[in-house]
Amino acid sequence: MRKTLLLVPVVLLSACTWGINLDDAGKAVRTAWNGDVSQCQDLGKVTVSVMDHVGPIDRNDIKVRDELEVMARNEAAKMNADTIKPLAEPADGSQPWGAYRCGSAGAPAGNTPASAASAPQTVPAAGFQTYPIKSH
Repeated sequence: MRKTLLLVPVVLLSACTWGINLDDAGKAVRTAWNGDVSQCQDLGKVTVSVMDHVGPIDRNDIKVRDELEVMARNEAAKMNADTIKPLAEPADGSQPWGAYRCGSAGAPAGNTPASAASAPQTVPAAGFQTYPIKSH
C-alpha cells in the first residue's frame, strides 16, 4: 500500500510539461517538417534535451517531442534563426536540430505560426499543420 501511495505523485508528475514554455522570440521560429531549407542560410546546430522518463516510468512520447521542439525554437531564436529542422529522431530525451535563417521569401510553406501570419494561411501539401501543445 505504501509503495502505491509513493508511486501516485510520480505518475501525476510524468504528465506535466515541466515548465517548458515557448517564449516570445521562439514564437517567430518556424519548424520545417518538410525538410526543405535549401534556400536558407545555415546558422548551426542546436541540441536540446528533456527528461524522457521519471524513475522507471517513461514519459508520454508526444509530450517529450513537443517539449524538444519548443526548446529548439527558443534556442534557435537566440541565434537569430527563423526556422528549425529536426536532424534526427529523439533518442533518450535528446534531439539535434538545424537552425536556419530563411526570411519570408525562403520560408517553408505552411509552417508559419498563426500569431506571426498576417495573411490567411494555406494548408500545407500534407493537409495538416502542427503547433506546440499549450498546457494550463
